[in-house]
Amino acid sequence: MKLRLLAVAAATTFAVSATLATAQDLRFPPGEDSKFNWDSFEEFSAKHDLSGETIDIFGPWRGDDQQLAEDLFAYFEAATGADVNYSSSETYEQQIVIDTEAGSPPNIAILPQPGLIADLVKKGFVSPLGEETEQWLLDNYAAGSSWVGLGSYEGPDGQSQLYALPYKIDVKSLVWYVPENFEDAGYEVPETMEELKELTEQIVADGETPWCIGLGSGGATGWPATDWVEDMMLRTQPPEVYDRWVSNEVKFTDEKVVAAIEEFGAFARNDDYVAGGAGAVASTDFRDSPKGMFASPPQCYMHRQASFIPTFFPEGTELGLDADFFYFPSYAGKDLGNPVLGAGTLAFITKDSPASRALIEFLKTPIAHEVWMARSGFLTPYKSVNTDTYGDPTLKKMGEILLNATTFRFDGSDLMPAGVGAGSFWTGMVDYAGGKDANEVATEIQDSWDALK
Repeated sequence: MKLRLLAVAAATTFAVSATLATAQDLRFPPGEDSKFNWDSFEEFSAKHDLSGETIDIFGPWRGDDQQLAEDLFAYFEAATGADVNYSSSETYEQQIVIDTEAGSPPNIAILPQPGLIADLVKKGFVSPLGEETEQWLLDNYAAGSSWVGLGSYEGPDGQSQLYALPYKIDVKSLVWYVPENFEDAGYEVPETMEELKELTEQIVADGETPWCIGLGSGGATGWPATDWVEDMMLRTQPPEVYDRWVSNEVKFTDEKVVAAIEEFGAFARNDDYVAGGAGAVASTDFRDSPKGMFASPPQCYMHRQASFIPTFFPEGTELGLDADFFYFPSYAGKDLGNPVLGAGTLAFITKDSPASRALIEFLKTPIAHEVWMARSGFLTPYKSVNTDTYGDPTLKKMGEILLNATTFRFDGSDLMPAGVGAGSFWTGMVDYAGGKDANEVATEIQDSWDALK
């Protein structure tokens, strides 16, 4: 069987061909490693014979991720007899719009932008997944209602249904630290926000600096602060308030939002709390900001950032030994559970067929998660997977944060209109980090949203 990468548009899409995929060629041969749920593979295979059929999948994965995706879809091919054509593009957000509007969509699209998916749904280009898949998410994903909410959109008829299956998740609610630094100073990992604030004050009392924070990111300067504010919204308000905020029902000028901005400021605008002082926060590049943890003596002890940040740690840093992380904790006194902020991709049907439905069913099997978990860059909230299949302890620990979450919410700025979420929210946070009043910044961001047409 073949796994090919077809060109969607010659100028923007690349194409490669893979050799015939058989069960013997699979990265992890079925039945050979008992930690994988091979029963789910065999059960799926017994129910689906798609020999001779072709399914086109369009997604965001390129480079190394492309190979990982191809290796995953090879299991679908081996189980069903179908051929999978996977394609991507450097401009995949624009390409999927072009393809759907031209009447030549793939069977399945997989995207990391819920807002774009919502637009495609509204235009009638996406098929609903049905109540059975909605119930499956409720039963099988930790914080299941969060995932149903993420994949549900208003259709052309004005009714909200589940249209997309969340698959392959990223976690942002993390605080990174150097275990040796904590051990030398006698610090313990905090389990609540109250304890995190106490630790911050203790580090200052010891004559040290607790945090490294940097907002610099070229034309995207300011985005790290939006993540802080989103995390603080989830730790100070119920998730329903967060949802109403990202949809502009709760305004930026609302006292709840202003308070979340000031929660960020309590860390970032205190000269004693931040390496280089509060004045350095906006000008420090986010890629450079964690490096202070690795200085001798340490220039800071903690850095709040998403799961990708180890890419910018000093060369040779061994995760779990030289650097580690803990969950950015919730308040013990607010009874809001364990919210997790993150992102991820969602799979949806843009050309309905038995093969399209079968691919969605495949993504609901434990094996479709475990074979990617065992490689790299994959996290899942699927409760039935064997977490021992994770390729390294760091991924496993992040996966357990997802499994322990009571609420998951997608990066709020990505759900807002680009002029706000990738514009005035960014610049407003830079202004706020520089000393501007939170109410004034919130008013300017809200004014920019109100001005959008």
